[in-house]
Amino acid sequence: MTLYLPHYLALGLVSGFVAGLLGVGGGLLMVPVLVFIFTAEGFPADRVLLFALATSLAIIAFTSLSSVRAHHAHGAVNWTALRRISPGIVTGTLFGAWLATLLPATFLKYFFVAFLFYAATQMLLNIKPHAHRGLPGSAAMFAVGNVIGVVSSWVGIGGGTLSVPFLLWCNAKMHEAIGTSAAIGFPIALAGTLGYILSGWNATAMPAHSLGYVYLPALVLVALASIFTAPLGARAAHKLPVATLKKIFAVLLYSLGIKMVLSLT
Repeated sequence: MTLYLPHYLALGLVSGFVAGLLGVGGGLLMVPVLVFIFTAEGFPADRVLLFALATSLAIIAFTSLSSVRAHHAHGAVNWTALRRISPGIVTGTLFGAWLATLLPATFLKYFFVAFLFYAATQMLLNIKPHAHRGLPGSAAMFAVGNVIGVVSSWVGIGGGTLSVPFLLWCNAKMHEAIGTSAAIGFPIALAGTLGYILSGWNATAMPAHSLGYVYLPALVLVALASIFTAPLGARAAHKLPVATLKKIFAVLLYSLGIKMVLSLT
């Protein structure tokens, strides 16, 4: 384990800076890199992605709180929308985390890669939906929350890639969509972490220092490192060409996705 401690610190430093700079969750970067590190550490091949997803969500559960506080201070969180979508978010994420442990590892990896390509394309082309309507009723919000929760649990993110477009489609302003999405990320991360801990509680042949499917050394080191660099990235966002950097980051995501595909062949 000690051989890879610098890798976890480096991942935390980079993912925290990128999250602060580009306003995207670190999960898109953390999950594939954690897959590569966990594979090198000799984790069970059929459960490497489960560990990466669970650990990414656990990290987001800690790091999202500072983001939510910052957005709330600027009045950018629609707490009504959060309350209405959270029940579906929680049930969907818990169900998704449980279902992920039953799905074939290859299917889950291809699903993650497909989502990675979708997120990269969305970022590269700066795709934003046009406002269509206000927030739907409670039943529809519950259904949408379940979909976002399930997908987020399968890709290890805080849901921003899905919830921001949904909120924009519901006529939210961009800063409110981003702030509310950051708040939605906390129940996703919390429910996902709990789901993966419970799903892996009685699993056999687990690595040392794991809590269910959450690998504690990676959680601690990545979370601590990202806390230091996220504010630096946020400040740099006002000085650097963010639109250009998003395109570069999208290319990086494509590269990580291709590398994951090649590892499956």
